[in-house]
Amino acid sequence: MTTSPQICDTGCGLNATLRIISGKWKPLVLFFLRDGPKRYGELKRLVQGVSDKVLIQQLKDLEADRVLARTDYKEVPPRVDYALTPLGLSLADAIVPLCTWGTEHAVEMASIFAKRDALP
Repeated sequence: MTTSPQICDTGCGLNATLRIISGKWKPLVLFFLRDGPKRYGELKRLVQGVSDKVLIQQLKDLEADRVLARTDYKEVPPRVDYALTPLGLSLADAIVPLCTWGTEHAVEMASIFAKRDALP
């Protein structure tokens, strides 16, 4: 199926969605927050391979886009958690089919990635 450029230009829903979830780690953050609020350390363990700098920036971006809420409990030691807003929950629910697709095609994708990585 092809889409004409005028249908998926600046007013396209896909374009808006990709602007919010752009970044390697944002979809994973949204996915893991579907189960409820998480503290920073727990997110860092769940989103394996992300640096502190990048995770902090992506959390700030998601908060600015109003899909994530940061709660600072003003305690010592500091306690902060992150949770999805209703908008964020609806976006996280939209990511679930992508996760399902990836699981269903994991073997085929592993083969494709291995061949691609072997190219000079």
